[in-house]
Amino acid sequence: MRVIIQRVTESQVRVNGEVVGKIGKGLNLLVGIAANDTVNEINWMVRKCLELRLFSDEDPEGKWTKSVQDIAGELLVISQFTLYGDCRKGRRPSFSHSAPPTEANKLYNLFVDELKKSGLKVETGRFGAMMEVSIKNDGPVTLFLEKEA
Repeated sequence: MRVIIQRVTESQVRVNGEVVGKIGKGLNLLVGIAANDTVNEINWMVRKCLELRLFSDEDPEGKWTKSVQDIAGELLVISQFTLYGDCRKGRRPSFSHSAPPTEANKLYNLFVDELKKSGLKVETGRFGAMMEVSIKNDGPVTLFLEKEA
């Protein structure tokens, strides 16, 4: 499983011109599911996304001491199978390591459901749709998180 974590001041996703998910301060999560991912990877990734200290408090040095939970932030979760695109050979990416759509959708929904248990506002894109994502990256802070089965 791979997740691109972006600390944002706001973010939204549109499908066919309609806003389907929108958040304020929090994290924008682009989520890729691998063919061999299981519930174990989902649970680990949920914990990491919720507990990573990516936000500063009032400290003048701006140290990151707070998680998205600590600041009661919001989460926008967007499926992104292209995170498993392999561009090492040829001129067209291979997606052979991505989970098949049915399995990926099941695990993506489990990831979203587990995040919702935190009590934070969780918005999503639309699985499998062409989406337009607007991100106001805060910092900018962008991290790549990976958990292999």
